[in-house]
Amino acid sequence: MGFYGEQILPRLTDLTLNGRPFDRLRALVTADLEGEVLEIGFGSGRNLPHYPPAVGRLRAIEPSAVGRNLAAARVAASPVPVEFVGLDGQELPVEDASIDHALTTWTLCTIPDVARALDEVRRVLKPSGRFHFVEHGRALDPRVARWQDRLTPIQRRVAGGCHLNRPIGELVTAAGLVLERLDHPRVPGPRAFTYTYEGVATRR
Repeated sequence: MGFYGEQILPRLTDLTLNGRPFDRLRALVTADLEGEVLEIGFGSGRNLPHYPPAVGRLRAIEPSAVGRNLAAARVAASPVPVEFVGLDGQELPVEDASIDHALTTWTLCTIPDVARALDEVRRVLKPSGRFHFVEHGRALDPRVARWQDRLTPIQRRVAGGCHLNRPIGELVTAAGLVLERLDHPRVPGPRAFTYTYEGVATRR
């Protein structure tokens, strides 16, 4: 990834995804978590303060060593035990049907094979398990979507492979997960960069 991707980008991402609008969404998407949770794209641990007491254990997937270092203080302060178990969301080192809840926040945009990652989410969820997500993705407004298509090649180069134009809802259902809820909360900023999907899906 080079110096920029390994050292600079994780710190920029941590700063960019900070603030009240993001905290509000983090609190919303984590509110119903309980039991055994797998967080894919743990980053700097900004979701941790929002985890409810019902979570008994958190397994974390995070490829960035800088991200894990930035998370150290939050991990140390968290009442939820955190175990880093892997680096790649496309190959989850977790047993089949062993997870109560899986979580991603602003992660699916950067995983190279996002369909494979969502297949892995379905594999590791218990039959009653749920997938919680907050992601930016393809806007429903065709005019915004066209701008996303134009800007995504540039965004991928400067933001670690980030796609602005992935249709998150369609990708989730294509993986065999059933959407319980899908909302599009407003996030400040240009819509091409901030069109947001927030939802919960269950394993079929």
